[in-house]
Amino acid sequence: MNAQAIVLEQPLQLSVRELPLVAATANDLVVDISWSGISTGTEKLLWSGRMPTFPGMGYPLVPGYESVGRVTQAGASTNYKVGEMVFVPGAACFGDVRGLFGGAASRVVIPALRAMRIKEELGEQGTLLALAATAYHAHSSPGLTQPELIIGHGVLGRMMARLAVIAGAKPVVWDTNPERRTGNIGYDVIDPKDDTRTNYRCICDVSGDAKLLDTLIARSASNCEIVLAGFYDQPISFAFAPAFMREARIRVAAQWKPQDLQSVLTLVESGRLSLENLITHRSAPDQADAAYRTAFSDPNCLKMILDWRNTK
Repeated sequence: MNAQAIVLEQPLQLSVRELPLVAATANDLVVDISWSGISTGTEKLLWSGRMPTFPGMGYPLVPGYESVGRVTQAGASTNYKVGEMVFVPGAACFGDVRGLFGGAASRVVIPALRAMRIKEELGEQGTLLALAATAYHAHSSPGLTQPELIIGHGVLGRMMARLAVIAGAKPVVWDTNPERRTGNIGYDVIDPKDDTRTNYRCICDVSGDAKLLDTLIARSASNCEIVLAGFYDQPISFAFAPAFMREARIRVAAQWKPQDLQSVLTLVESGRLSLENLITHRSAPDQADAAYRTAFSDPNCLKMILDWRNTK
């Protein structure tokens, strides 16, 4: 059994080629992928060669952790049926080609426990569940505080703001790019130069800018929390005295957990969390090189989707 897959051969070199898949076991699903998303965070670092040392890192590799597809084979020990739609958070089924994260392919073999059923009508928007779960993990899990200030109005920042509004908060979002200051519902998006507030109690950075921490500390209140929810390819440092005077707390939000994914799926299926107006660009996999470059360089591209439905 083979699949067409996006392969990062080395930094800045991408191909689409046929790869053999590992044999499925009784605990596995074979999923024909319908859509996969391109991440402008971790995948951009992988593509550019700037990804810090990370388990599973190395080339060649198949990227992708935002995929949706249909079950075409269900192992005897699973509780899935052929034809069900599932969210796929990646796969490691390509033999000698690394799967980091392994979802950008026409077909994958994954343990059933890693898949999640989704409703048919969710369609391509199901690819956004990974970012929704990332946003939920950073601020909406039980016991966490909603952000008053969010840095960055890409898909992750928008998802974080939408979740905050659902929770009754009204965050402010900073974005220096005027083309990114639209699409807000229930919250404000402004240029940081136009913001004079210096008492934010909870700030979340999703920009990935390692040089921004001193600026955020200067805008924070006493006993503030600053959450780092981006992915940073440079060491992060900060001036101690301003953080000391504020007794600032700095928290790193890591990868989402399965319970985060289930929580946001419940919010989406109930109609409380909208995934509308976040997918802006679509491409066929045979145009993947151009699609990845657009996703990483075009400020008008919030989310690029690869449509695999005619590539098997």
